[in-house]
Amino acid sequence: MAIVVFGSLNMDLVVQVPRLPQTGETLLGTNFDTVPGGKGANQAVAAARLGAPTTMVGRVGDDGFGQLLCTSLGATGVRTEWVLATPGPSGVALINVDDLGENQIVVAPGANGNVDSTDVERLPLEEDGASILLMQFEIPLMAVQAAAKRAKAAGEGHCVIVDPAPARADLPPDFYRWVDILTPNQTEAAQLTGVRVKNVATAMEAAQTLRQRGTPTVIVKLGPQGAVVATDMEVFHVPAFAVDAVDTVAAGDAFNGGLAVALWEKKPLWDAVVWASAVAALSVTQAGAQPSMPTRRAVESFLLSHGDLAVYRPDGQRL
Repeated sequence: MAIVVFGSLNMDLVVQVPRLPQTGETLLGTNFDTVPGGKGANQAVAAARLGAPTTMVGRVGDDGFGQLLCTSLGATGVRTEWVLATPGPSGVALINVDDLGENQIVVAPGANGNVDSTDVERLPLEEDGASILLMQFEIPLMAVQAAAKRAKAAGEGHCVIVDPAPARADLPPDFYRWVDILTPNQTEAAQLTGVRVKNVATAMEAAQTLRQRGTPTVIVKLGPQGAVVATDMEVFHVPAFAVDAVDTVAAGDAFNGGLAVALWEKKPLWDAVVWASAVAALSVTQAGAQPSMPTRRAVESFLLSHGDLAVYRPDGQRL
């Protein structure tokens, strides 16, 4: 088994608005839709559409949303036998998307909040030599850390990738050493480090701060400014692909799914980040979370049509 995603499944309740509302303001929206989402499920769909064998582990409620979420995952090729239905509601996300593709999101965890140590024990990490464990923070932190520890105990072949979204202020000091790759966006990197992440230089500063806490590789996602990567060997910047954005709601999830697949395929890290950036770029050209995840053929065609993406070190030299 190649990629195991341990995380959230939500039904996204999406409203299109002319602009994002201010505090206390009521706006009239235009379109409304219910779209399968949740950071964990989104990343699982992204990986599966790119051709990697992918398994989802998590929880849904015993409601109609839960059934739809599992059916949607299965339709994309994600294995769902480790998704547990429990009494109560499924997770939901309330999402406003403006005409520029920017968004506001509020998540009610529902069944995701019930994920616990029994789910960690159910992770199929040893089966067929799972190589990538991909997680997020829309399930309890205790479960994320326990799963990372279990992956490390299962052998050196397991790579733990954590997307720290939404950012947590209560991370224990030893959390970082159980993670191989941490992938915050610029807001999350700022919340985790206290560094005001506004550009490539400050992203590099935040990435090095996080590395000093024990995670060997940190990738800070900067949206239209690309991504900054810091390892114990080098630091470099991957610019973003220029596209016309329609909906950015799942760009980070697309990036993480693409990164996991590229690393499973043993691509060099810089190449994996370029690949992940292409997946994210394509995702923002379509509306919705899971519906926007591109196929492998679409990504390969996109990369061919856009040529080589230059990757730069801090000194400005091309990698």
